[in-house]
Amino acid sequence: MSDQPLPAAPLPRRAPRETHSQFTLFGERRFAPFFWTQFLGALNDNVFKVGFSSLVTFQTARFSGVDAKTAAFLISAIFILPFVLFSATSGQIADKYDKAKLTRWVKTFEIAVMLIGGAGFVTHHAPLLYLCTFLMGVHSTVFGPVKYAYLPQHLDDRELVGGNGLVEMGTFVAILIGTIVGGAAAAASDLGAWLLAGTCLVVALIGRSASSWVPVSPAPQPQLRINWNPITETWRNLALARQNRTVFLSLLGISWLWFVGATFLTSFFSYAKDVLSADPDVVTVLLATFSVGIGTGSLLCERLSKRRVEIGLVPLGSIGISVFALDLYWASRGLPLPGRLIGVGEFLAHARHWRILADLFLLAMFGGFYSVPLYALIQSRSQSTHRARIIAANNILNAFFMIVSALMAIALTAAGVSIPGLFAVTALLNIAVAAYIYSLVPEFLLRFIAWLLVHTFYRIRLVHAERIPEEGAAVLVCNHVSYVDAVVIMAESPRPIRFVMDHRIFRTPFAGWLFRHGKAIPIAPAHEDAAMLERAYDACAAALAEGELVCIFPEGKLTRDGEINPFRQGVTRIVARTPVPVIPVALRGLRGSVFSRHADARWPRPIKKGMMSRLTLAVGEPLPPEAATPETLQRIVADLRGARR
Repeated sequence: MSDQPLPAAPLPRRAPRETHSQFTLFGERRFAPFFWTQFLGALNDNVFKVGFSSLVTFQTARFSGVDAKTAAFLISAIFILPFVLFSATSGQIADKYDKAKLTRWVKTFEIAVMLIGGAGFVTHHAPLLYLCTFLMGVHSTVFGPVKYAYLPQHLDDRELVGGNGLVEMGTFVAILIGTIVGGAAAAASDLGAWLLAGTCLVVALIGRSASSWVPVSPAPQPQLRINWNPITETWRNLALARQNRTVFLSLLGISWLWFVGATFLTSFFSYAKDVLSADPDVVTVLLATFSVGIGTGSLLCERLSKRRVEIGLVPLGSIGISVFALDLYWASRGLPLPGRLIGVGEFLAHARHWRILADLFLLAMFGGFYSVPLYALIQSRSQSTHRARIIAANNILNAFFMIVSALMAIALTAAGVSIPGLFAVTALLNIAVAAYIYSLVPEFLLRFIAWLLVHTFYRIRLVHAERIPEEGAAVLVCNHVSYVDAVVIMAESPRPIRFVMDHRIFRTPFAGWLFRHGKAIPIAPAHEDAAMLERAYDACAAALAEGELVCIFPEGKLTRDGEINPFRQGVTRIVARTPVPVIPVALRGLRGSVFSRHADARWPRPIKKGMMSRLTLAVGEPLPPEAATPETLQRIVADLRGARR
């Protein structure tokens, strides 16, 4: 096969039509060949690892010097060791060379690795299989930065969530199929080793063929000089990732998910055998349930996020992970032990086992809600010239967390902690880690509250929301109807907004903490605190100079009667100092809810109106700064709002 890329059209970014589903990407060359290439790579990883793990767990006697109880954890640790050693180098390579050529090289390397693995299977030679495990880790280490840097190079920003969802779904469907194929082949008596060897080689060959169709993906930094010292380059990559605090903490969040996922996935063999008294086929059912769950969650992300990078789904995901991991612990306690290994039919005949499957499915589904937005956030907020190295930094952190996961599992198991106990420990640790990350970056929590509000209390209709710019500085001007106006606007914005808010809000414990860490700007009238007013204008100027969005409610207070109060001169002062476009925004439908100052806005009556009531957010045409007078803005906002309040 030639390593020369097939002729490809130029790669202009397309603006996807709103009616497009993420599945239409399967019909486009910029996505489909890459998807199937990575899918087949993940499939082969899992056919090999599951087959190897199954053989050493249930046919231990054929492998000398292998401990069946810790073999699965050891295989996992060996596989991820190359991520620690070589991720820094692979990130540089992905930034320096065409990603299509790198993809084809990696897939050729996979064929050679599977020849080694095949020899290990047919001879039952554990050291050779451990070597193949390490080399497959090298394969995934090199491909990782290519995989996640490829997507933002070929997909529009509004396709990133859908594209990442498909890739995550594909990865876990590959895990599912690889689990079934690897487990079935390993269980095929004396032919199992030969079946595993042949399957892995055939999948590698098909993957190499698919990679030939991946389109040209020009290197973002071809002049980059590669630093071959993995230690210094690893440190440099981590320092590069730390330049953007939100991106770096998102990397940590993804790495923590790999910690949680690795703990569960590598425990399934022992969990099935020692807790459920089940045979290897039940392991396949457990892994299949987990894979379908995370694939479902990944696909749902596009619908739940409205095709935006919606990080509000991340806290929702972390909550679900802990809830269902703890329920899995409780569901696994006191299960009857039949004294023999049961099959799939007998396993499914028990109602308590269905609860276990439901917990695994929902835990994994919420894991999809957690991971897809984080990957899309990293891709969208990283500089294109450094994106692959940022992904490499992520792989380094992932590897470290997965090694710690394996070590923790080995230590706790050796100390007598059961597998369900290990699940409970992981769930509690997840609560602590999530609380820590969200305290450092309240943007996640703010977006979650905003997402929750607009998906429980309201059905939001958007009118020209695309007029809120996805990049560049601008001032949003909105009428002030309720205490949640800022949260509603935030929920429908494609990017963070710096809200100018009454200083008294910052005195309340929870809301004050949230908005303060969300970089809201406190403001007071000149007669109350002239110095604070000037600081507010300074903060607005600084934010606009950095290309951020600033939102102000020029009425200065909530409406009491539903009418729009006169707009004040604050907007004029802001744009006089920093001339940027001004975008009028109107909210309607919040009047009379519990969040407004309506005379009847008290419990329980407003619930009847508030729960899933209709709310509209209308966005007007941007105005040049010289035309944005208070009178003009008030008239436009009133027209956008209409008669409904």
